[in-house]
Amino acid sequence: MSRVGKKPIPLPPGVQVQIGDLLLVEGPKGKLSVPIPGGVRVRQSDGTLEVTRDGDQYSALHGLTRALAANAVQGVASGFVRELDIVGIGYRADVKGRIVTFLLGYSHSIEFLLPEGVDCRIDKQTHLVLSGRDRQLLGQVAADIRALRPPEPYKNKGIRYTGEKLRKKVGKTGAGAK
Repeated sequence: MSRVGKKPIPLPPGVQVQIGDLLLVEGPKGKLSVPIPGGVRVRQSDGTLEVTRDGDQYSALHGLTRALAANAVQGVASGFVRELDIVGIGYRADVKGRIVTFLLGYSHSIEFLLPEGVDCRIDKQTHLVLSGRDRQLLGQVAADIRALRPPEPYKNKGIRYTGEKLRKKVGKTGAGAK
């Protein structure tokens, strides 16, 4: 039995679930749907969701479906947060509506359009706080923003996740020996 798959998913108050070909999860933050593959069954009992499978050949889908369902329940109940830091002299960001404008040392500014369902708050022009209910979409947006100027290994300038550990390389030394 899958260790992830057999854990029950507790349903917080205010979260409603409809089970069919899709698992529809609705809560205070919005609605999300999770596909239920063949060979995997979801049932609701006593304020929890339980995911079971028909046979051992569905073990990978069993754990995956349970993880996606748990992320959907947590997303509509409380949401997810991803934080990024901008490091570098003159590097900063500004948000107006759904457009985030970055100044990252290039000759031009970069405008990034936030997709529906992802919100951005900027503290001190160098700390971005992304929030949303869809964990996959939020992670993809954070990765796309980081890819605008990934941290370089010599001075560690660029956009990084908050708390990300970076390895700094040693630069060139003075005279080369022959």
